[in-house]
Amino acid sequence: MKSYIYYFLTLVLLAGVTGCGEKSSTNETSVETEISSFIEVTQAQYDQLGMEMGSITEKSFPVRVSVNGMIDVPPENRAMVNATMGGYIKTTPFLIGDKVSKGQTLVTLENPEFVSLQQQYLEVNEQLSFLKAEYERHTIMSEENITSQKNFLKSESDYKSALARHSGLQKQLQMLNISPEQVKNGTIVSTVSIKAPISGSITKVNVTKGSYVSPATAIMEIINNDHVHLELSVFEKDIMKVKKGQKITFRIPEASGDTFHAKVYLVGTSIDANRTIKVHGHLEDEGKEKFLTGMFVEANIITDDIQEKALPSNAIVTIDNIPNVLIFEKKEGDVYYFSQKEVSVDEELDGFSVIKEANSFAPNTQFLTKGTYNLIGE
Repeated sequence: MKSYIYYFLTLVLLAGVTGCGEKSSTNETSVETEISSFIEVTQAQYDQLGMEMGSITEKSFPVRVSVNGMIDVPPENRAMVNATMGGYIKTTPFLIGDKVSKGQTLVTLENPEFVSLQQQYLEVNEQLSFLKAEYERHTIMSEENITSQKNFLKSESDYKSALARHSGLQKQLQMLNISPEQVKNGTIVSTVSIKAPISGSITKVNVTKGSYVSPATAIMEIINNDHVHLELSVFEKDIMKVKKGQKITFRIPEASGDTFHAKVYLVGTSIDANRTIKVHGHLEDEGKEKFLTGMFVEANIITDDIQEKALPSNAIVTIDNIPNVLIFEKKEGDVYYFSQKEVSVDEELDGFSVIKEANSFAPNTQFLTKGTYNLIGE
């Protein structure tokens, strides 16, 4: 009987020992799982990689209106070159891209009508002296009642008509860059020069040597890029936010990755057919960059500033298009423990990114702000 009791007690003890062993094993597994869910960094690694921690802070972020536009010049810096009278192109020495100065000869035209015009001027100029003398003679005779009023009026009319014709022909010669004084001296030319109305670069050449141009033909276009500006198109829904003096940031995506700055100078007062309003912006440090007229720009007009909760952008690592951060959980000995969490980023500016879930974190939550990529980005 005693042997059965001893056997039973032995079984109970063995069962108890086995049960305790299983419980202990379960607890150890739970602890190991909890620890393995953290990313561990030793103090030596932390120092070697120059890691830093920080918390979410409030930063000023701009409220922006996104627009498109182009680089343009004022109307006085753009000139179309035309001929006052038609003619055949005799010389055209310039190409697109050549720089010219105001008053420089661009092309020369040849036309027999130029000769005819100078001939008429010379004839009227010669008649003018005679008609003037006749008018003065009839004036004196009329005062002394020696001649009839009819003869006096005719001499006056002939002289003043010739004077008007002389002045008109002289003005036409000047418009053709022909010197009236040289014509008076007997020098008659068959070619005229067309001068540059402004200084700048030639952007279009529409003629060739020997071609005929009429006064309606645009021979060349000259643009002066010394002063350029932004010509932006703002949609009707956003125009009430735009005011003179607001800052503009813009990029030229096809030519540069840099960001440039400007200010709103004028806001249009009429709506185009596509429901946009023109906004004129003046560039900062205009002479520093070599912008070309017609360049396409992507711009943001800063209409206001708001306070947002943000983290340094270096604290965020995007994995499979999802932003992640590392949260400091604890430090045991010389080991730091971090947990990884997905977040949503609203916008980024000057090295800081707005965190949409910022209010879900405790105010004193610490994040790894430097060295995050070394742990989860690779």
